[in-house]
Amino acid sequence: MTAAPRAAGPGAEQAYEVRVAVDPADREACFAVRKEVFVAEQGVPEDLEYDALDAGALHVLAVRADGVPLGTGRLLSGAAAAARVGGDPAVGSLGRLAVTREARGLGVGAALVRAVEEAARGLGLTAVDLHAQTHALGFYARLGYEAHGPEFPDAGIPHRAMRRAL
Repeated sequence: MTAAPRAAGPGAEQAYEVRVAVDPADREACFAVRKEVFVAEQGVPEDLEYDALDAGALHVLAVRADGVPLGTGRLLSGAAAAARVGGDPAVGSLGRLAVTREARGLGVGAALVRAVEEAARGLGLTAVDLHAQTHALGFYARLGYEAHGPEFPDAGIPHRAMRRAL
């Protein structure tokens, strides 16, 4: 899966690719983006950011044409997702979506979400659930996600649950 080139600034083109992170270098790039965005920028404690679910998750990575990582996300399925989404094994859980500061506004986040959804369809899942930071509710709503349930804190940041049928 490849995302179309996006404008990176006045007169500039920025091409990037979104792919499933299958090799160790890609996974390390995913974790580096998460550290930059969640730990360094948002102050999430590192021991909360990385968890045992990472090992069995499907990770997606957006990289610039020159190999610089721009964003990441992960998909939980099976028992790991069911524990987060109310026990429904047909629903995947999108999480840890992070886009570097330099790549925001280029469509990288939307491309990562669509890549996770494509992977979820490939696994036979019927919906994707996520816990959105409240400032990102509009972003996910534009991608077809609907908020449900009350606001709740996660790592000290307000969130709401959202879901999109596939």
